[in-house]
Amino acid sequence: MNLNFKPVHLVAVATLACALVATEVHAQSTTVSYGRITAVRQVELQNPDAQAAGALLGGIAGVASGSGQSRSNRALRGIGGAAVGGRVGAAAGSSTGFEYTVLIGGTNTIRIVTEQAGLRTGDCVSVERGKFNNIRLAADERCEAALAAATAAAAAPAQAEAAANACIAAKEQLLAAVTDEEFDRAERRVRLLCD
Repeated sequence: MNLNFKPVHLVAVATLACALVATEVHAQSTTVSYGRITAVRQVELQNPDAQAAGALLGGIAGVASGSGQSRSNRALRGIGGAAVGGRVGAAAGSSTGFEYTVLIGGTNTIRIVTEQAGLRTGDCVSVERGKFNNIRLAADERCEAALAAATAAAAAPAQAEAAANACIAAKEQLLAAVTDEEFDRAERRVRLLCD
């Protein structure tokens, strides 16, 4: 068996492994839930990046407009330009958004803020949470299936508790058996209900 690996092969294997790990991590980090919107509220969104960019560009414009002037005059113009640019950036970085309150599975409430308009109270939506959050309109069947699954999951502990109680009662009957016939009957019940 010849095990001569060339550096190109090792790089290709390492690249493939990194891509698979990155894909797996990315796939695991996003969750999708279905629920109904219970409230919609209009909110003001702020973009701090637009404010910083406005201040930077305003400062540069201020300094440039002071070319040929004294150093202190250029500095003052730069400071004034940065202040004006920051205010312009703040105005440009402010927009209207919407806060949606979504009831997921009939028990959990989440809020998601987005610029997306047009969703109403009662709409079935998918809420995608991960590196980026998203909300989008979904078919009513999705919400009904999610609610049914949540209801079944909540009912499972009640069914498990009833089964546990029946097993305990069968064991108590086995311990209380006096005759061989009572013992045989109780033993069959224990095997039936406790296994």
